[in-house]
Amino acid sequence: MKTDVVLVGAGIMSATLGALIRLLEPDWSITMIERLDGAAAESSDPWNNAGTGHSALCELNYTPELSDGSIDTTKAINVNEQFQVSRQFWAYAAENGVLPDVRGFLNPIPHVSFVHGAGNVDYLRRRREALVGNPLFASMEFIDDKDEFARRLPFMAAKRDFSDPVGLNWSQHGTDVDFGALSRQLIGYTAQRGMDTLFGHEVRNLHKESDGSWTVKVTNRRTGLKRKINAKFVFVGAGGGALPLLQKAGIPEANGFGGFPVGGAFLRTNNQALTAGHQAKVYGLPPLGAPPMSVPHLDTRVINSKSWLLFGPFAGWTPKFLKQGKFTDLPLSVKPNNLMSMLGVGLTEVGLVNYLVGQLLLSEAARVETLREFAPSAVDSDWELDIAGQRVQVIRRKGAGGVLEFGTTVLTAADGSIAGLLGASPGASTAVPAMLDVLERCFADRYQGWVPKLKEMVPSLGAKLSDEPGLFEEVWAWGSKALLLDAPVTA
Repeated sequence: MKTDVVLVGAGIMSATLGALIRLLEPDWSITMIERLDGAAAESSDPWNNAGTGHSALCELNYTPELSDGSIDTTKAINVNEQFQVSRQFWAYAAENGVLPDVRGFLNPIPHVSFVHGAGNVDYLRRRREALVGNPLFASMEFIDDKDEFARRLPFMAAKRDFSDPVGLNWSQHGTDVDFGALSRQLIGYTAQRGMDTLFGHEVRNLHKESDGSWTVKVTNRRTGLKRKINAKFVFVGAGGGALPLLQKAGIPEANGFGGFPVGGAFLRTNNQALTAGHQAKVYGLPPLGAPPMSVPHLDTRVINSKSWLLFGPFAGWTPKFLKQGKFTDLPLSVKPNNLMSMLGVGLTEVGLVNYLVGQLLLSEAARVETLREFAPSAVDSDWELDIAGQRVQVIRRKGAGGVLEFGTTVLTAADGSIAGLLGASPGASTAVPAMLDVLERCFADRYQGWVPKLKEMVPSLGAKLSDEPGLFEEVWAWGSKALLLDAPVTA
């Protein structure tokens, strides 16, 4: 079987890339291969994904305080710029029949940063002052009045001792994103226009041919039937499964890279009395020694048209690279070319290991007690534990050892014939700019010819909206209308 493009994995990254390629090159043949029996069943599934629509409006780990007391906004602005690219593509896709059910994956919900204690409240005030001059953050409010706090967040205010000062950064125009539903709509569009989809099939190996193409060896997990697919281009968007496949491909660009799996769990409730009293995504400060991805948050989620509250994440640990992976995933990923990177991280991340051990020992009651820092009136019986997905953090070679990175990394072969995405947050929210990066790197001979069409999809392509307030206002208003986000949301 021959195809122009193979997409490994049926999550948000492959779904986005498939839709982009179909819009740009309607005649190309595309084959999607997914080891599970449905789309977006791993990291993109709503129960495995925070769904915040990471735009750095509320995530405090993106705005660290520096030693001189100033607030570093660099990462926050960069993440928001990337989210704006995704938002524009979704707006184009909604207007052009690619995404037929916007409300099925996207809902307006305020994004809020929450702290308590006088020192932290002062930090939050300065954070807002550092960001509000940027057009992307211009609508952010600072709130430290207890009555206004109680009006906007009644569930968090109930039984709270306000002698301990509280502060909020409130961004009214945030979103809740069901990346599973979004992935399925994108895949549906591409499949209806000729993409072959092989569910229940696993890529076991791949190797490069003399003509520069790739032979992908695939096994049907139900029947054991094996087949080979020859592709001009391969994208590995397999979440935690991406690193082992890139290693099997033997591309030198993957040398030195390793992966560190971290599991997650959330408390959840669909008690209507509680969901009605909390209409926001509220992020706090990370616990001492916790990795950036473990910032606690109490979120409104809309999943299958039903409102839920989720609180977490609580870290877990298993050597699996996927929620439905194997216990041999981590040991088999250790290779001669990444051994020193892995060992280096093992020696330097003692604090992370201690944090994970502490999280694993938490009882159900201890988890609800952690929730009470956000919502003092929380009752144990209202909440149940949901085991979320696996995240494989990138370990990159640095000097003689390695360093653990909490972000996303796109790897591409020098000839552009294969690419893959490693890492986690902000991951899904930046799928569109990440996949545009893949297109530019891997199809350099065609990319300039695609630019006019891409600018229809992403009008700000190549520009920084932070530097162009007029353009930002224009694409924001267009996107809000196309994505049904322009209706007022009451605080």
